[in-house]
Amino acid sequence: MDFLKGAYMKDKLSFRNAERKDVPLILQFIKELADYEGMLHEVVADEATLETWIFDKQKAEVIFAVENRKEIGFALFFHNFSTFLGRSGIYLEDLYVKSEFRGKGYGKAILKELASVAVERGCGRLEWWCLDWNKPSIDFYLSLGAEPMSDWTVYRIAGETLTNLAKY
Repeated sequence: MDFLKGAYMKDKLSFRNAERKDVPLILQFIKELADYEGMLHEVVADEATLETWIFDKQKAEVIFAVENRKEIGFALFFHNFSTFLGRSGIYLEDLYVKSEFRGKGYGKAILKELASVAVERGCGRLEWWCLDWNKPSIDFYLSLGAEPMSDWTVYRIAGETLTNLAKY
């Protein structure tokens, strides 16, 4: 998980990999993002769960965007796999920049960093979901050349429905 070869500086922004001691900060960013999206009531993650899945099981990775030694944003991502491409991709689960740091190009810098990671790892794509109402983010993603997957619908089974399906 040490893909950044140490933090590096670009203008005022640097990046670093999350460490186990950062679990409270990861949870804080998750909650801030959920609050922004009006979904704070849906966050059930806690520090112990995040530590287990990110650091013990290594099922996700986190990078922080850092300005003046302060974490101002984060990205949580993991590998998926495309059977059509025959290779892994990176799925960006969450990207968040604190409101007071928006408009400085840091979201784009985080996506550029993840694109670099994907290329370095030989991945075939970088993808994510975006809420339909989030026009500022949609416009931003389109400006980067991202293409909405309009022919696909996301389906989800979770909670009790997932448990019940597993019983069959």
